Amino acid sequence: MRERIETLIQNLGQTIVGKSEAIRLVLVALFSGGHALLEDVPGVGKTLLAKSLARSIDGQFQRVQCTPDLLPTDITGTNIWNPRSGEFEYMPGPVFCNVLLADEINRATPRTQSALLEVMEEQQVTVDRVSRSVPTPFFVIATQNPVEYQGTFPLPEAQMDRFALALSLGYPSEMEELQMLQRLGSQAANVQELRPCITLEEVQQLQQLCQTVRIESSLQRYILDLVRATRQDEDVVLGVSPRGSVALFRATQALAFLEGRDYAIPDDIKFLAPYVLAHRVIPAGGHRAKAVIERLLWSVPIP
Repeated sequence: MRERIETLIQNLGQTIVGKSEAIRLVLVALFSGGHALLEDVPGVGKTLLAKSLARSIDGQFQRVQCTPDLLPTDITGTNIWNPRSGEFEYMPGPVFCNVLLADEINRATPRTQSALLEVMEEQQVTVDRVSRSVPTPFFVIATQNPVEYQGTFPLPEAQMDRFALALSLGYPSEMEELQMLQRLGSQAANVQELRPCITLEEVQQLQQLCQTVRIESSLQRYILDLVRATRQDEDVVLGVSPRGSVALFRATQALAFLEGRDYAIPDDIKFLAPYVLAHRVIPAGGHRAKAVIERLLWSVPIP
């Protein structure tokens, strides 16, 4: 089944130039059963990545453009009165899909942001006291622009904690951007022409296989030491929650599987820690969360 992952990476490479590390991190989030937050400037391919992933796994894709006037029911769906039947009928929202892109999520109000809390954790939505499961697999890719802060609502700690990884695509290199321009005049595949290379059933099988990756007790202790260090550090106001420990554990399993191993190594944890833990930390004034995590990686003993 590992070759299916390489096929998926190659398929995504047909539309996305470079960014191999970002692609692997998004796949780590997918196969670990979590979600991904992309914090980046506009125009670097965040939406393209989400669309390409949905088409590659033959999944249903939905996009929600978050704005201040967006309502929770615009995401979850609502009950609408049907005069013919004389009763209310449930109209599903865009959350009923396999890959949901919540574009500029921090432009939605806190009330609307909260509509994603239940579905991201429990893969179900509750409307008028009736709970409905969303399709599986279910994967949320949310984006937010770190530059424009006017008219935005920072994500609360509970919402940030729902994302397995937070990462940035970054600007392409000069050669990568030149390759993008060259593709415009060629017959290179665009996202509409991209063909599925893996099924939803195979995605679920891969998620289950990732959970069989062995993480020795010494590495489990290493994960715990890193997490607990964030709670005790003087430069941190709010440390990583137990959900963060689980997320780092699952992400480590997924990364090891993507690398072709059935066991994890310390380098897996060291590589993933800034992406899994930094967005869950609230640093003290003047400190950067990622810098705090990188410092702790130096101070916490490696098994």
